[in-house]
Amino acid sequence: MVTYCGGMDEVFRALADPTRRSLLDELFGQDGQTLSALEERLPMTRFGVMKHLRVLEEAGLVVTKKRGREKLHFLNPVPIRLVHDRWVSKYAEPWAATLSGLKRSLEEETMEKVFEIYIKTTPEQLWEAITDSEMRQKYTFGVGVDSDWSPGSPYRAVHPGAGIAISEGENLEVDPPRRLVQSFNALWGDDVKSEGTSRVTWEIEQVEDSCRLTVTHDQLREGANEQLFGGWPMILSGLKTLLESGELLTTPGSLRYASG
Repeated sequence: MVTYCGGMDEVFRALADPTRRSLLDELFGQDGQTLSALEERLPMTRFGVMKHLRVLEEAGLVVTKKRGREKLHFLNPVPIRLVHDRWVSKYAEPWAATLSGLKRSLEEETMEKVFEIYIKTTPEQLWEAITDSEMRQKYTFGVGVDSDWSPGSPYRAVHPGAGIAISEGENLEVDPPRRLVQSFNALWGDDVKSEGTSRVTWEIEQVEDSCRLTVTHDQLREGANEQLFGGWPMILSGLKTLLESGELLTTPGSLRYASG
């Protein structure tokens, strides 16, 4: 099974080094940092920081995005979620998924979250899994999505069994099977409704026999409620599992609305 560019071994190797864990902790505290900013926080040369960041990028634990002349570094918790789903959830109590001293809660004050995962599938199959309501229900806690997927059209995510409206918004850009940009309004509780509108961008890029899926959740207010973005690692892990094995995740939270 294809996991990331280097595989699960690279994730464990990257997490084994205390300096690299410190870099991840820094990105937990403040996401989207430049190399210069990270260099100031660690007692080592710029070259040393670059070497450690390269290992983290190869393991998929750090994702970079260009902003003008700057390159920003973002923590990508999806590989840690995959390690948890495969190795930890069988033996640990629910929500005891702390690995290598990394915090489970995403409390950082930030305007943008970036999640990346590699899935052995085609762009067309991945696009279908994102836009087909029945397939969405299999990896988004039973929540389907209703839309005609035309640019400017509305969408609404609803759990049919629980009768709960989860989110709604507008399809701002629709470019199958490469890019989908949506406004996002959370509806599942008053605490998240008050957060207002944010934005979710799905980007699909074919890499040999797999696809790199990057999900960017941005336009979040500083200090936004972590419920808005905290579920992405489990959702993307479930999507990967479904497309690569046809199986469903049954880890804690995967049946979040099932009893509603």
